[in-house]
Amino acid sequence: MRQRLEYAAAWPFIKIMGALPRPLARAIGIGLAQVVYLLHVRLRQVGMRNLAIAFPEKTEAERVRILRGEFASLGRQLAEVCHFPEYTLENVDDVVVYDGFENFERAQARGKGVLLFAGHFGGWELSSFVLSMHGHWMHVLMRGMDNEYLGQLILHYRTMHGNKAVDKDDFVRGLLSAMRKNEVVGMLMDTNMTPPQGIFVDFFGVRACTAAGPARIALKTDAAVVPTFTIWDEKLGKYRLRFDPAVELVRTGDLEADINANTQKLTSVIEDYVRKYPEQWLWVHRRWKTRPPGEKGLY
Repeated sequence: MRQRLEYAAAWPFIKIMGALPRPLARAIGIGLAQVVYLLHVRLRQVGMRNLAIAFPEKTEAERVRILRGEFASLGRQLAEVCHFPEYTLENVDDVVVYDGFENFERAQARGKGVLLFAGHFGGWELSSFVLSMHGHWMHVLMRGMDNEYLGQLILHYRTMHGNKAVDKDDFVRGLLSAMRKNEVVGMLMDTNMTPPQGIFVDFFGVRACTAAGPARIALKTDAAVVPTFTIWDEKLGKYRLRFDPAVELVRTGDLEADINANTQKLTSVIEDYVRKYPEQWLWVHRRWKTRPPGEKGLY
């Protein structure tokens, strides 16, 4: 019953936001996010703790500025997601432009599958959606939401233009099958994991339990691994969907060592983007929750 009530409350808001002019919807989304920042003490505490871990050299005022910027980023993305049904090939370029698309094309031309990876950064929900609109559908790793009704709505939005959902419980088999068919898989690899699915690598100089699956699959299939980040560009007033050149994987012949080295390499790419655009990363997630055996918790 509670889930139905939550959905019933959210649906009119989504419809209203989607009907508003995009600049107004963005402004409302950012304003609402700032209200959440002020009222949600726990999220604020997690965000400030993460910023202290990642940027010990920054002042508290600087961390507050970054955290408020993150909430603005989330509010902006919320407005865009509400507009998903209104996107067309004629108007989507007003929202997202490609940057480095040739790197994606080169990766596909290799014929061994493409793994697009990023983090919860900028307008991450827009990347697979916009690519699928342009005919480049992909398999998207999905994790269930607490509210199954909202989860079904998000699933509908993510798959409107041909994307296919891969359940997290079928992750390995789904990726292997996609790579063998020279298909594209998109996944976010910056959430806290637990062993054995996760291994510990450095993230901002602190050990973080990180998904090892992408590196393992890439090594097994020789798929191209392409960093793909959807960055809000204030000057453009749009998002830039940035494709970097495929990551050159470490191959020493020692499989476990190579999995560790490449998981670290991919994590370092995410860290570089977060350092460059700190206001656009999801600081309110407890990224360092899982600790190595015997190590004290950080939260």
